[in-house]
Amino acid sequence: MKDTFQSRSTLTVGGKSYSIARIPALAKRFPGIARLPFSIRILLENLLRTEDGETVTAADIESVATWNPKAKPSKEIQFTPARVLLQDFTGVPAVVDLAAMRDAMRRMGGDPRKINPLQPAELVIDHSVQVDHFGDAHAFGQNAEIEFDRNRERYAFLRWGATAFQNFQVVPPDTGIVHQVNLEYLARVVMESTSGELWAYPDTVVGTDSHTTMINGLGVLGWGVGGIEAEASMLGQPVSMLIPEVVGVRFSGRLPEGATATDLVLRVTELLRKHGVVGKFVEFMGPGLAELPLADRATIANMAPEYGATCGIFPVDASTLEYLRLSGRSPERIALVEAYMKEQGMFHTSASPEAEYSELLTLDLATIEPSLAGPKRPQDRVRLADIKRGFEDALESLGGKKSPKPSVSPQAVGRMESEGGTATVVDSAQHEPFALINIDGEECELEHGSVVIAAITSCTNTSNPSVMVAAGLLAKRAVEKGLRRKPWVKTSLAPGSKVVTEYLKHSGLDKPLDALGFNLVGYGCTTCIGNSGPLPDEVSAEVDARNLVVASVLSGNRNFEGRINAEVRANYLASPPLVVAYALAGRIDIDLTTEPLGTGSDGQPVFLRDIWPAQAEIRAAVAQNVTPAQFRASYEN
Repeated sequence: MKDTFQSRSTLTVGGKSYSIARIPALAKRFPGIARLPFSIRILLENLLRTEDGETVTAADIESVATWNPKAKPSKEIQFTPARVLLQDFTGVPAVVDLAAMRDAMRRMGGDPRKINPLQPAELVIDHSVQVDHFGDAHAFGQNAEIEFDRNRERYAFLRWGATAFQNFQVVPPDTGIVHQVNLEYLARVVMESTSGELWAYPDTVVGTDSHTTMINGLGVLGWGVGGIEAEASMLGQPVSMLIPEVVGVRFSGRLPEGATATDLVLRVTELLRKHGVVGKFVEFMGPGLAELPLADRATIANMAPEYGATCGIFPVDASTLEYLRLSGRSPERIALVEAYMKEQGMFHTSASPEAEYSELLTLDLATIEPSLAGPKRPQDRVRLADIKRGFEDALESLGGKKSPKPSVSPQAVGRMESEGGTATVVDSAQHEPFALINIDGEECELEHGSVVIAAITSCTNTSNPSVMVAAGLLAKRAVEKGLRRKPWVKTSLAPGSKVVTEYLKHSGLDKPLDALGFNLVGYGCTTCIGNSGPLPDEVSAEVDARNLVVASVLSGNRNFEGRINAEVRANYLASPPLVVAYALAGRIDIDLTTEPLGTGSDGQPVFLRDIWPAQAEIRAAVAQNVTPAQFRASYEN
């Protein structure tokens, strides 16, 4: 490697000596590097290490070292990611191409075994499971069996690829969601290379899924790319990119009682969408970082595609190290991360100089309040107290017709027709008909605004123990009060890793979730990507017959009309505990801040505030029940 800037140095950690491209060595020539954003420093290191005088030149390095925060992007550089992350749908073509290259090599008389990814590539099978069965203890096994039947040929091919190629790893089905597995297990934060000599350098990644940005919460720079770029990176080719603008978001304060990381990310999405960050890096900083555990940061980073940024990155700091310990990383790995980042001036503390940014926004965490986003877009945040009015205002735009609700009292009933278990009721004022449908022996009424899907899904939130434990605690109190989900609600729990089910079982919170129908249905993206499965036949028939605008509530990251389920036109993103709450209420046109969820076994109304867990209770439950041993056990095979 041509070392124009004499930046090469040696770092010794745990008895190992690593070569590093040392950023502080440039400080005398470029004094401004001390105030470069964290993400720009990662790009700088990447160029220093890969400089060859042709693809990466001294001029490229100088352009990044002297980054002007107010300049519009114009300078192109060649960024070489350390590894590639694939999910099964978008990753299969890459493996097919590698297989085709092996065939070509064989036809030319060469050794096909020489065709392998040059950069580490990891594929997680997570996009194929669907919620066909739900609401009982057998749902997971039944859905997994159907999944394998539907995908047998593709899975056999990926299994072959896992054994045939070097530098390529496949995480099998029913293990987890790609971004949560990356966060909990695959990410190194600092890479080690033994190609010729031992190097240490930042973990960077491109992935064939837009939410690859979730790993930014761990301080790993990465984003989603197309299949061609991912394949090129697997074969060691750099990614061409403009040196970006970087928007800083300064957090201050702390989340108030009742607010969750989901509420925070919905506010961040609203803020940044409105500001405009497309094509830009976003970097989170400020005194509020100390109040955000790593899992909260990952939730925020996950939704970078929704707020429009290329990435949404947090710096490496003490919280990063704490999460690496919690997730079962080795002491050697943690020591290397700490030593390397401190040596490079990239370990954030309260004494770190504040970077310069192209633009700087501020957000006081104390202003965050319970919210949902919907009914069509993730940036359309609605305060919990305004959801009822918001749905009613949006009803006509969703294709629904407002009409007075007819009474079912004997005085108002003009006619009842019963056929196939459904009774259609029309009152004497000739109001629009509604129906009583029979579900599991119970007569149920569907209307505009009925919640027919309530899904705890997506790595966005299932990677975060605080919101998952909050959902379990809320479910526990609801069961104790005698509440149950409404029969027409299709409920599901599809976490992003087995770690979630381990700590829910350890805490005993799996039982109340099961009692409310949130049984495990699979480990995968499910409802968040539209794999919600069919609605129950009787619900589907009624929605179709009366053109009802029904709703879903999910802990995902996207809610575009038609994405979640073709029959559900109003879709709302919410925290896992709110997902449980709406399953109990059974409708979206309700003000959960003033109206009861239902009636308890004592005949008294039960309000959301009666069963919402306190932050101290949530923190204590997480501390007692989430352990490194669970992470190690979940990933040891």
